[in-house]
Amino acid sequence: MQTPVVTVIVPGYDVGLYAAEALESLRAQTLTDWVAVLVDDASTDHTGTLFDAAAAADERFRVVHHRERGGLSAARNTGLDLVRTPLLGFLDADDRYTPHALERLVGTVTASGSDLALGAYVRLRPDADGGYTAGSVQPWVTAATHPERTGTTLDAHPDASGNIVAWSKVSRTELWQRTGLRFPVGKAYEDQVVAQQLYTRARAFDVIPDVVVEWRERADGSSITQHKDELPVLRDYLEALAGGIAVLDAAGQTRAAASRVRLILAMDLPPLVELARDHPDPAYRRELGTFARTLWARAERVGLAEPAATAVAAAQLW
Repeated sequence: MQTPVVTVIVPGYDVGLYAAEALESLRAQTLTDWVAVLVDDASTDHTGTLFDAAAAADERFRVVHHRERGGLSAARNTGLDLVRTPLLGFLDADDRYTPHALERLVGTVTASGSDLALGAYVRLRPDADGGYTAGSVQPWVTAATHPERTGTTLDAHPDASGNIVAWSKVSRTELWQRTGLRFPVGKAYEDQVVAQQLYTRARAFDVIPDVVVEWRERADGSSITQHKDELPVLRDYLEALAGGIAVLDAAGQTRAAASRVRLILAMDLPPLVELARDHPDPAYRRELGTFARTLWARAERVGLAEPAATAVAAAQLW
């Protein structure tokens, strides 16, 4: 086996229906000098068996089995503790890489010397034939990753802060070691704060417009992003949104913070408002309203352009 340059951390819990595709997308990479840490987070289905079979067939895979479920953050942290390569990345076990993903992400940071690289991504949505079809790159993803840049920073490219997922990136292992960065355990949307910490702590980062990941929206509705109507999930979501902005504020990244506020008002709040209108729990509306009023007040103070009408309604109604 070639000396590996990048470790891909692949956490999975009860993703037996999808994990084979994720693992195959790794094996299909045009860059072949990778290793992967597969973390089975105490799955109750055959996820662990799939991981073990992959490791038996390909020495680039290593498997760790959690005895008790710790959640996505804990699984990612387990993988982080086992990284021995200069670079690292993440791939959730229900998603899949595009064939040139690692070649492009690893290639740009190797050439530029940057600490971090991020690429574009699209959703995999259920189709009428019982499969999944990849969508198009959404505008906020394009704003973060187009045009291609090397050696940039949030000062020069504040809209990069809109790319808040862990699995669209490759970063230097030294960045994680130097800063002691880890994912917050027990929280949903755990990568939002971590993404902003990566941007603010990186000496420089690269962006590429290439689609590197196809992100699955599960047909059975079991993805965490499909449970925003649940109050505990909403609380984690709002905490993550606010926490990411707080990281940018603490780093003095006012333009990036403003970019995040604008995007949250336009993209995150409107669907939450629709959920809240008929929600049976008044606490859902109260907590969303408190968050929306705080965010809208901040937007007014810094003179941001008027966001979507439903976002304004959230600030005014509750």
